[in-house]
Amino acid sequence: MVRSGLIAALAVGFALGSAPVAAEDVVQVTPLGSHDGEFCGRDRALVFEDPNGTRILYDAGRTVAGPDDSRLGDIDVILVSHMHGDHVGDQRIRETNAGTCASPDTSVSTLPQSNTIDIAVKKKSRIVTGSEMPAFFAAKLKEAGADPSNSVLVRFGGKREEGGVKITTVPAAHSNGVSPSFLTGPLADYLQAAGVGASVGPPTGYVLTFSNGLVVYLSGDTGITAEQKLVVNDHYGAELVVMNIGDTFTTGPEEAAFVVNELIQPKAVIASHANEPATKNGKVQDGTRTARFAELAQAPVHVPLSGKTMGFDGNGSCVSGC
Repeated sequence: MVRSGLIAALAVGFALGSAPVAAEDVVQVTPLGSHDGEFCGRDRALVFEDPNGTRILYDAGRTVAGPDDSRLGDIDVILVSHMHGDHVGDQRIRETNAGTCASPDTSVSTLPQSNTIDIAVKKKSRIVTGSEMPAFFAAKLKEAGADPSNSVLVRFGGKREEGGVKITTVPAAHSNGVSPSFLTGPLADYLQAAGVGASVGPPTGYVLTFSNGLVVYLSGDTGITAEQKLVVNDHYGAELVVMNIGDTFTTGPEEAAFVVNELIQPKAVIASHANEPATKNGKVQDGTRTARFAELAQAPVHVPLSGKTMGFDGNGSCVSGC
């Protein structure tokens, strides 16, 4: 059974059974997908807004219509889990609702810079990444005439505070090669001919601690890892999880449910990276990975409908928009 109705009931029940949560104590999460009010095949991007106003864009990918996308607003920080085109943005939509939910029209090329860099330059955002990615983004910022020092590092085991939000990276089990299409000159030609990408170290996930105390795990693209229990749960105590469920290239719905139920045990989950037209008219479709994940997960699963803002309190409970 798909949990969309159950989730809504839980949110209402929480609101009825508890004192109202002040707006200044809520983290706002807004999906920026390809089609308004839906969860579609290429959707990755989420904007988190701290109660203090700091705004963080996670994995801009292909469904943000560049830096002039009216949905973006101010962006203080950009996070990139890894360098694959559907996360850093090798192409993008021209506008929302073009193409279909299954196959959005992402025909605007952003190469060789990337959608991420285009947004960072226009918004004067800081790009916070781990591994060896900061040097790559610094060079791209410099090429674009922006300040390369706005690409900053936070490696696994450390933390960085940006605008009152504590940020750290955690391991992800995936790949992280930079496609030659993001490069120029002889190196790009050599790599293209060899059929390989440039290495910028391992991919990452993130743990964010917001000013209201909410701890959020962003899985990136990953399989099951021991760190999801030992680090994300035992050390950081993540209460809200953004979990990839797309299968084949990332954790599938059954595996993702194991991560949520047995390893992290959060208060709530936002499904991510489903690689499918998961909804129709805003409702989860039967037989989808998203439906299967919602059926198996023991925590409430919130579906990221594009443009629909969800609000989470410091304990990970959804108090609005779910």
